[in-house]
Parts: sequence; C-alpha cells; structure tokens
Amino acid sequence: MSKFTASGYKKSLSYAIEGLSVAYKTQRNYRFHLLAGFIAILGGILLNFKCIEYCVLILSISFVITAELFNSVIEFALDALYKNKYSKLVKLAKDLSAGVVLIAAMTSILIGLMLFGRKLLIMFLY
Repeated sequence: MSKFTASGYKKSLSYAIEGLSVAYKTQRNYRFHLLAGFIAILGGILLNFKCIEYCVLILSISFVITAELFNSVIEFALDALYKNKYSKLVKLAKDLSAGVVLIAAMTSILIGLMLFGRKLLIMFLY
C-alpha cells in the first residue's frame, strides 16, 4: 500500500498540469472551449451574475472541457494502439466520443442562452 505524501501529491499534480499543457498545445477544440468559457465568465461579470448563476456557468464550462479532454484521451489512445491505421471500429469510437463533446457543447449553449438571454433582453429593451 502506498503512503499519502506531499511529494506524491506534488508529482501527481505535475503530471496533471503536463497533460493539460499537452492538450492546450495539440488540441484546437480544447483551446476554443477554453476561450469560449473565458468569454462567458467575462460576460457573467459584466452582467453581474449571482453566485448560483456563476455556479451553473462554471459547471457548464467544466462539462464541455472535461468532455473535450476525454475525447482527446480516446483519440490519443486509439491512435497509439492502431498506429493511425484505418479501422471502422476506431472510427466509430472516435465519432462517438466527438458526439459526446457535441452534446456537452449544445447543452452548454442552451444553458448560456438561459443565463444570458433574459439579462441581455432586459438590458437592450429597457
């Protein structure tokens, strides 16, 4: 059984940060979702979101980014296993994981419309 040590946690954290760095450097959609999330948070600041609205917004952003990271994991793992050889099953797995990201993004867009829509309508109509 391994011991829980500060150095062990530090090492785990460094691996996680390295993984996020690789995702940032290699995954265009990851960078896009980070930018979209940052813009959404700025919008929340400008519209004076309440705490619960920030919680929903941050959960929604995290949902999309997490889905994107899992999609990248699946793509990297399958590419490593199949050495970029074509396989119908690999294509299906990649398409399904991309579909997960699409559902997460569409859900976040709907949440964004609910959070921002009413406030923007009030701001522009009154």
